[in-house]
Amino acid sequence: MHRAFLTPLYMLPSMLTDDRWLLPDGIEEVLPSEAARLERLRREVLDLFGTWGYRLVVTPLIEFIESLLTGAGHDLDIQTFKLIDQISGRQLGVRADMTPQVARIDARHSESTVPARLCYLGTVLHAQSDHLERSRSPMQVGAELYGHAGIASDLEIVSLMLEMLAIAGVKNVHLDLGHVGIYRALAGQTGLDPSAEGQLFEILQRKASPELSELLAATNITPDALAWFAALMDLNGGSEVLVEARRRLAGADRRVHGALDDLEAIAHALIAKFPSLPIHFDLAELRGYHYHTGMVFAAFVPGYGRDIARGGRYDDIGRVFGRARPATGFSADLRVLLRFCSVDLDQEEQPGPILAPAVDDVELHETIRRLRATGHAVIQELPGQACGPVEMGCRQRLSQVEGAWRLVPLTS
Repeated sequence: MHRAFLTPLYMLPSMLTDDRWLLPDGIEEVLPSEAARLERLRREVLDLFGTWGYRLVVTPLIEFIESLLTGAGHDLDIQTFKLIDQISGRQLGVRADMTPQVARIDARHSESTVPARLCYLGTVLHAQSDHLERSRSPMQVGAELYGHAGIASDLEIVSLMLEMLAIAGVKNVHLDLGHVGIYRALAGQTGLDPSAEGQLFEILQRKASPELSELLAATNITPDALAWFAALMDLNGGSEVLVEARRRLAGADRRVHGALDDLEAIAHALIAKFPSLPIHFDLAELRGYHYHTGMVFAAFVPGYGRDIARGGRYDDIGRVFGRARPATGFSADLRVLLRFCSVDLDQEEQPGPILAPAVDDVELHETIRRLRATGHAVIQELPGQACGPVEMGCRQRLSQVEGAWRLVPLTS
């Protein structure tokens, strides 16, 4: 057999020389100008969270898989990179979502009687990209409020999300509101078994009316219950949806009507705070159904086929960590926000870096230190370097004038 057929692909010369610059699909590097804008947006967002009383936490990049895929983490199994820890021999996972990690921090470290406001920002890693975003390494930013079960905390979290989008300069935001408690109450009232409930959930997400009729006909539920689930597919639109929902779900469990009351109260409060905010209701929207317990919400902008920020209530998320406290929160991808950012994140025009000569002089070093301490960029030449000050972007240099180091303009 020809020797080339015995050579592993990873040993081929072309792979060793030509392709070393390639990155895995969906993994990106950020170059200096974009990185600077991203960093300034990061600071703006975290400073905003701080003014609302949200304290920053930093979660581990990698954990034992049992922690990452517990509670809310079960839905993330397919998105989680897994590997074996060479020290313990146990399986580890790279975080694909920081929400379960923050829930553990609250469960283990917060006072049980005091509401906790926590925020976070960091890169997560996804094993697969979604149909719209090619990136598999989003920069996840979010805020969580633990320890309060009323709609006031839901309102605070939604308001904070909208303020975050505002300081990021995201324009023409539309808000979607839903409530998974409506579906949960209807499923419980009709006595659906777990298998049928799961099938019904998938059908509602696809709004597949023919499949809904077939499934419900096979379950022998009452005609009223069949009409309730059929109504969920139609109940999406403006504020008239809530009026129509009260009529079409009139005989449903009181929890359904309690959820509608909550949605109405939150919508009225949001309209008072953000009068120009378009609000859309979708009672079949069940994103995060397996761990959300109450209101869910998402922010959209025209021309982008998915939400740019989302969140909801998930009161049971901390149970597996020893304490289930009421919880609500939201998250977004900072890189996506930067894409829609309309505010100027570029630094004010600076005169450019100052060039210092490659001279070992105490007074020169002290002058450089003082300039840097006042915010100036100073680049010291390296012995033997080939490029000049123009290539380095410098417009001034430090030169000795009458025995002192002074700034001298450079001419191109």
